[in-house]
Amino acid sequence: MRKSPCIRILGGSALALGLIAAAPAGAQADAFPEGTEPLAEAIERDLGVASGQADDLLKAEESARSLEKEAEKAAGEAFAGAVFDTETRELTVSVADPSAVEAVEATGAETRVVEASQDELDAAMADLDAASEDGVSEEVTGWHVDLESNTVVVEALEGSEDAAEDLIADAGLDSAPVVVEEADAQPETFGAIVGGDAYSPGNSRCSIGFSVRGGFVTAGHCGSTGTSVSGSAGESGRVAGSVFPGRDMGYVRANSGWTPSPYVNNYRGGRVAVRGSNEASVGASVCRSGSTTGWHCGTIQAKNQTVNYPQGTVRGLTRTTACAEPGDSGGSWLSGNQAQGVTSGGSGNCSWGGTTFFQPVNPILSQWGLSLTTT
Repeated sequence: MRKSPCIRILGGSALALGLIAAAPAGAQADAFPEGTEPLAEAIERDLGVASGQADDLLKAEESARSLEKEAEKAAGEAFAGAVFDTETRELTVSVADPSAVEAVEATGAETRVVEASQDELDAAMADLDAASEDGVSEEVTGWHVDLESNTVVVEALEGSEDAAEDLIADAGLDSAPVVVEEADAQPETFGAIVGGDAYSPGNSRCSIGFSVRGGFVTAGHCGSTGTSVSGSAGESGRVAGSVFPGRDMGYVRANSGWTPSPYVNNYRGGRVAVRGSNEASVGASVCRSGSTTGWHCGTIQAKNQTVNYPQGTVRGLTRTTACAEPGDSGGSWLSGNQAQGVTSGGSGNCSWGGTTFFQPVNPILSQWGLSLTTT
């Protein structure tokens, strides 16, 4: 097997999916409790957090979101990403220049010195994306920045490392910190033709994302622009905007019968209130609601992931450890009470786990000038 000096072959990983439902016509905003008990229960169940400690974790993650912004500003061009540790409750900021350590630590963050800055890692990602525009082997399943190892990871199916190395060579990354990692399965988008608490674009089924003024956001692969959609109680609407592949973002304009609400179904008989869309740190906990599998949590592994689906390449996704299954596509993701994104795809299931990708919500809002419905 050919190997360039900057490439290592590592172990494998796997992938999966998520949801949210808009309020039925006539539903009251306070019909269900807004408490975080179901959220805490799911975090304790899925992340192994000690009983009674989930609320402390959520508060620490909220503080980390603000701290990361301060630390990035203090680090300047030396900023190389930040990772939150759910066990120690600490945010560690990587810097590519030792002279930036003092300024970053003055914000209260832990620091470590690494080889490549965030800008350098992002540039390597951009080179890979550009190299893939002329076509890339389906055996290469995707690539992303791994902030913990300070590398760009290119994933390929077993026995297909050569295809990954060809992509790296085409991108001209001979000296960049790149590794090749084995993927357990080909990631797929998820939309099932089955019933459930969801919405139906045409003859398929997907999960509703977040309410916005005039409708809701969801995954782009759930329906092309112009597709008619319906809700479980007879609500109707039409896909007003859709981008897929390239990105995985969709916007449904709701007609009469659908009333936007600032809530996410927690599948425990209640709802979780959405209060904003501040982006969580790598390493932070994240939970999703899906029409097939309900409410599940995991952690954020990486941002700006490129995934090579059979239908085409999608860029800018966030990688997580949460499980999901077909029919969860388009569903909502939350970190605490902050909206994070909508389910795109992956592999695995909620029996043995997997890795799920979501399309961040803020780019969707910007794409069509939408306003997120919040409490």
